[in-house]
Amino acid sequence: MSQRTRRQNSVTVFGILATVIVGCLSGCAPYQFGNASLFPQNIRTVHVPVIRNATFREDLGVRLTEALNKEIELRTPYKVTADPLADTVLRCEVVDETKRVLTENDADYVRALDAAVQVRASWSDRQGRLLMKNSIVPTDDLTILFSQDERFVPEAGQSIDTATQKAIEDLANRIVSQMEARW
Repeated sequence: MSQRTRRQNSVTVFGILATVIVGCLSGCAPYQFGNASLFPQNIRTVHVPVIRNATFREDLGVRLTEALNKEIELRTPYKVTADPLADTVLRCEVVDETKRVLTENDADYVRALDAAVQVRASWSDRQGRLLMKNSIVPTDDLTILFSQDERFVPEAGQSIDTATQKAIEDLANRIVSQMEARW
């Protein structure tokens, strides 16, 4: 390969590289990579007060609060803070917790059950504007109802506690998913 051909190849590669860099710096600057682009950019902090629990199982509100804090810190660009004057507040309430028998054997022993947890959630900014809206079924209610069922089989060593914990973790995941910006 001649020196002139090498020089032409170098100029071509340099030109392509310069075009890509200039394009990224000018035209693609607002584009963001990763999960941060899924969430509203004007929010930095979220306050999650301890979740109220309207059921007889005392620990559900605390367990859901912990799961939500962990999920927000893990999946969003937001910082969870104890300050009630944060940019936004995520309020939730555990409204129901049930256990349903699905199957029994011939001796009427329970073989499989469902543990269900229902939560109402509302996410608002400092001015009280709702940031999380139910776009599927719009209602006058200011909260969105989330429900999660988890199956468990006592004969297999599974318990109501493990099924409820799984339901709480899935609810936290779904609530944080609703915090994403709408397209």
